[in-house]
Amino acid sequence: MSNRVHIFDTTLRDGEQSPGCSMSVEEKVRMARKLLELGVDTIEAGFPIASDGDFEAVIAVSHEVSNVEVAALARSCALDVERAARALEHARKPRIHTFIATSDIHLKYKLKKSRQQVLDEAVMAVELARRYCAAVEFSAEDATRTDPDYLEQVSLAVVAAGASTVNLPDTVGYSTPDEHAALIGRMTYVLGDSAIVSVHCHDDLGLATANSLAAVQAGARQVECTINGIGERAGNCALEEIVMALKIRSDRLPFTTGIHTEHLYPASRLLSEMISFGPQPNKAIVGENAFAHEAGIHQDGMLKEPTTYEIMDPRSVGVPESRLVLGKHSGRHALNQRCEDLGFSLTREQLGGVYMQFTSLADRKKGVRNDEIAAIVRDVLGG
Repeated sequence: MSNRVHIFDTTLRDGEQSPGCSMSVEEKVRMARKLLELGVDTIEAGFPIASDGDFEAVIAVSHEVSNVEVAALARSCALDVERAARALEHARKPRIHTFIATSDIHLKYKLKKSRQQVLDEAVMAVELARRYCAAVEFSAEDATRTDPDYLEQVSLAVVAAGASTVNLPDTVGYSTPDEHAALIGRMTYVLGDSAIVSVHCHDDLGLATANSLAAVQAGARQVECTINGIGERAGNCALEEIVMALKIRSDRLPFTTGIHTEHLYPASRLLSEMISFGPQPNKAIVGENAFAHEAGIHQDGMLKEPTTYEIMDPRSVGVPESRLVLGKHSGRHALNQRCEDLGFSLTREQLGGVYMQFTSLADRKKGVRNDEIAAIVRDVLGG
């Protein structure tokens, strides 16, 4: 089995479905350009049946990016599949991504259909999609709450119908890494080399990245994810997290992707400009505080050797540099370095005086600005 993991980006589709994340056609095109630069394998550009805007967005992205696969989502019905096919007419590498729910809870309460009806509709949709393009992906919505025997039956049937990728989503973020690995391992064994097994993990329990990594270890070779982890409810597996976990821990995770990691932070910033919010400050990889240090012990270590407290070079993900944030937890070493950066050379005694005033001010504030530090230094030197 190849160790290459296919990165399927759904920022423009599942990500956009998150409240506050709607994007115009022009914004989707701009984001698609950045995703192309980032090196994703597939861009899911929209859900064409959902609106005219989504239909037009898939067309526009198909025209804009020629060296990457463009996917369009479709429910397992003829109307959706044909609409997706029309939207993808100008894509050089089109993929129709069709789906239907397979869990008993969805069949009973949402679809009100039998298992056989769902199986028949899944096969029909894949066969129809296959008439329009070679790359057809089938997703068994709510796969992790689906009876495994039935999921196996559906997976084998859609592959026989022409699907080259079978996606097994943890639609409601219910799974845990051990059981997710067991499910993916079983389906990988059953399908063998007849199709790529894919995962699409939601973060309702904060386990989306962990579940995706467990799935890769169990044989999945496609991960569906989004920039900044945006998406329905608590969001999706964050692209930057899965990619950097595979890169930094290649000793335990011997897998590769085609991602140019130095574009991760710029992609995050571009997305944040387009939607109504950015990532939380302590978000892994791309958050404002991901490479920021305030504690004195940490700052001392960073000034002596960055790898004491950073497991990756910030520049490797496109962050210009680490930041030493001066606050009440900072020590003399970091304060002295900041004073030197500001053009002041202090004796031990002068630094002690500056430090006393600095900590007094820092106790009353969330952080101390450079101009405030300079004012303290001038006060001490003037005294």
